[in-house]
Amino acid sequence: QVQLVESGGGLVQAGGSLRLSCAASGRTFSNYGMGWFRQAPGKEREFVAGINLSGDNTYYADSVKGRFTISRDNAKNTVYLKMNTLKPEDTAVYYCAAAHLKGIATSQRTYTDWGQGTQVTVSS
Repeated sequence: QVQLVESGGGLVQAGGSLRLSCAASGRTFSNYGMGWFRQAPGKEREFVAGINLSGDNTYYADSVKGRFTISRDNAKNTVYLKMNTLKPEDTAVYYCAAAHLKGIATSQRTYTDWGQGTQVTVSS
């Protein structure tokens, strides 16, 4: 099991930027593909971005492509989500998740370990 703790959320104006961090502990971090998901009020949780074990392959939801960047530092057991040009519709609780696989998964069911979430609010 991997324990995940997100940080970096907050309130930002539209057009602004935030960087989320997710610190992992427990198992060997580099053995896990990582993903970011988000859940807006009244909506289902959705995939945002994923990254493979080594960090050389990433994948994004269409809604964030070109604005968000996922990265990882295996030496620090941390995955990041840099969010630029934020929009009010990006407002949500953001979760990081770990999956014991080599590639990237977009389905929540593939991820076995989840953080508690961090709130991101984008004002117009």
